[in-house]
Amino acid sequence: MTPNRGDTVIDAQGGALLPGLHDHHLHLLSLAASLESLHCGPPQIDSEAGLIELLSRHNRSGKQGWIRAIGYHACVAGDIDRYWLDLHIPERPIRVQHRGGRLWVLNSCALRALGENALAGAPDGLEQVEGEYTGRLYEGDRWLREQLNSQMPSLDRASRLLASYGITGVTDTTPHNGAQEWEFFQRSRRQGELRQNIRVMGSQALDGYTSSAMQHLGEYKIHLMESWLPDFDELCDDINRAHLCERNVAIHCVTFAELLFSLNALERAGVLCGDRIEHAAITPPRQLEQMAAMGLRVVTQPNFVAERGEQYLQDVDPDELAWLYRCRSFLDAGVALAAGSDAPFGNPDPWFSMRAAVARTTAQGGKVGCNERLSPEQALGLFLAPLDSPGLQPRTLVEESAADLCLLDCPWSKARSSLDQRHVKMTWCAGEVSYIKEAMYGF
Repeated sequence: MTPNRGDTVIDAQGGALLPGLHDHHLHLLSLAASLESLHCGPPQIDSEAGLIELLSRHNRSGKQGWIRAIGYHACVAGDIDRYWLDLHIPERPIRVQHRGGRLWVLNSCALRALGENALAGAPDGLEQVEGEYTGRLYEGDRWLREQLNSQMPSLDRASRLLASYGITGVTDTTPHNGAQEWEFFQRSRRQGELRQNIRVMGSQALDGYTSSAMQHLGEYKIHLMESWLPDFDELCDDINRAHLCERNVAIHCVTFAELLFSLNALERAGVLCGDRIEHAAITPPRQLEQMAAMGLRVVTQPNFVAERGEQYLQDVDPDELAWLYRCRSFLDAGVALAAGSDAPFGNPDPWFSMRAAVARTTAQGGKVGCNERLSPEQALGLFLAPLDSPGLQPRTLVEESAADLCLLDCPWSKARSSLDQRHVKMTWCAGEVSYIKEAMYGF
């Protein structure tokens, strides 16, 4: 093709030009907040002594106000509560989030800062034992944000980070997304802070919202927790209601019990083409066949094999390890399969996830589900499908289509052997440059 006068000509020097990558499962606001938070779990912190030293050092830094710590796991110091936190941070409010994102732990100073009136109106997830608050708050992220009158975090830094990975589209899968989040994403796009196309899952508050060129209405998100499963008939009714509103459902399933419960409900309510299972962390052969027969899509996280694999080897039943975050078996069974990072609860780098899908090794070299390994091309394909069709036909480069592109600094024949984010040279979203490698040193 001959360039027109005034066109910008880029010498790719043999580098591979790919469709822009899509992260099909993340939490954008939480990712933005995490970039300003204290990381207090593996791999950065792996012992109680290390956690105590980290919190003490941060407390002595001279900063005021709440401490927001994230990424905690019980392998560090057990099931901590307000009393454990009081021993080490008694005079300043602190909240610590479990790495799964569903649990906050607050110290006594934080509970006092919230106030008795707020605590009295707290959701059921604020745990009490014998009338005393333990400081453990389940599924209360939005309530806590409202009580603290927290402002939505700027998406600029998170969006730049994603662009540096070659990401041009994301699906935000936060279950409580509603009008406030929808409007905030729109405003962030207008202000130039959000550079990616975005598909917004969320609550029934989004029923009837209209998609635009860069912001799309996503599925009704159902967030199950094995220890707190909803009434079965009510779940079926919720699925039916979403379908009547012409919305698909996306159901969070990280345990076998959650998966079984979900599949039974979908069988009762009926499956609408496009319904999906998020994570599918434990999928036995019988349920895999059932999902294929039902035409369900799966969005999984192979990055967790690398990030959490050592803990899985200790905690997961040996008989279930072969069913953990499966990849190849889904593809072989004809299940539409895509990937997302679950950032910030997982590493947001899709190239890290690709490497994990190919190697299936833990950080220390342990093997997890080697039969589920993918080729580099299959791993890349997990991030190439359209946002509204995860796991279906990967996007390809078509002349005169919207320029959502990722340019590498080397041919694919070289990039496939390392699957490294450092090969990303430039990213375009809707024809606009969102990342140039040389301009991002020191990011």
